[in-house]
Amino acid sequence: MAENRRRRSLFDFFLFSVSLACLCLAPIPASAHRRKLRFSVNGEFKILQVADMHFANGATTPCLNVLPSQKAHCSDLNTTVFMSRVIAAEKPDLIVFTGDNIFGFDVKDAVKSLNAAFAPAIASKIPWVAILGNHDQESTLTRQQLMNHIVKLPNTLSKVNPPEASHYIDGFGNYNLQIHGAVDSSLQNKSVLNLYFLDSGDYSSVPYMEGYDWVKTSQQFWFDHTSKRLQREYNAKPNPQAGVAPGLAYFHIPLPEFWSFNSSNVTNGVRQEGTYSASTNSGFFTTLVARGDVKSVFVGHDHVNDFCGKLKGLNLCYGGGFGYHAYGKAGWERRARVVVVDLNKKRKGNWGDVKSIKTWKRLDDKHLSVIDSQVLWISSAKGSLVRRL
Repeated sequence: MAENRRRRSLFDFFLFSVSLACLCLAPIPASAHRRKLRFSVNGEFKILQVADMHFANGATTPCLNVLPSQKAHCSDLNTTVFMSRVIAAEKPDLIVFTGDNIFGFDVKDAVKSLNAAFAPAIASKIPWVAILGNHDQESTLTRQQLMNHIVKLPNTLSKVNPPEASHYIDGFGNYNLQIHGAVDSSLQNKSVLNLYFLDSGDYSSVPYMEGYDWVKTSQQFWFDHTSKRLQREYNAKPNPQAGVAPGLAYFHIPLPEFWSFNSSNVTNGVRQEGTYSASTNSGFFTTLVARGDVKSVFVGHDHVNDFCGKLKGLNLCYGGGFGYHAYGKAGWERRARVVVVDLNKKRKGNWGDVKSIKTWKRLDDKHLSVIDSQVLWISSAKGSLVRRL
């Protein structure tokens, strides 16, 4: 028994050392040194989505649904090492954690678990944001207390709620980020990509409506108001732009419309379980389509689904399960989703507005394999449709 403990300690130390080595080898992108996010000099902005870490207590927390050969030395630290590896490989401009960052039922100290879960992102000095899932609050902190802690951590751009809507908005962790054009371009002071983060809640508190929670009317009102404001700014002088800047939305619990897809009609990826959305349809999908700026939605929650599907012009994408203490499927590697947004290049060589949105996934295998590369959206020659404000 003592020998087993010694081997386990040595392996845990090895995993942690590998994690730190990956981070040390990764160059720190320029976006980490300023609060205003913008496209790189190469006309690119890259986002790494981490869905469902389910982190608990570190080395003492076992892995779920892994191969027999993996069980002996598998713990939360495998999640940490995977994150360090994928950050070093992709060098994203922003890391997005889409909920169930910790698995509250098994967590002894929520603050310590959160700190450990986000440690690789913090160490990388890359800007990062987080929203909550349905399991984060099942430990020692409420949802509000969790977000209050997250926003104080180094290098995060997370917000508890937008100040202008804090008196009416439901949930904790509703906010948006503006991604400005490339430096020295005509759009360097314009947001050419808008990111929306929403709290999809945990479980329904409405009598006779059991099951998971949903994005509420107040949150949809905030999204609609914010989207319209951003369009006015995009269309305003100086350097007014036509149409609307594209957007991406991130939250945890999938919309009921994810049920529209099966193995025969997804654009990429797989469905291996149901869509565990709310039992009611809050209409958020309709709100998103009506506004027209959001081109893709990214969620977690259903760990062994990792597909994208397009419905009424809107891409609906799962991130795929990331964490080793989350349920998964033995032999089906944990994974992360990468999104890359590219700018148009003008005749004189300067960068313009957004040209395309692409995505792929990274697997936690020996080679950090890249799979399922696809283009989610390409701007039309006439620009994005202008919605009525």
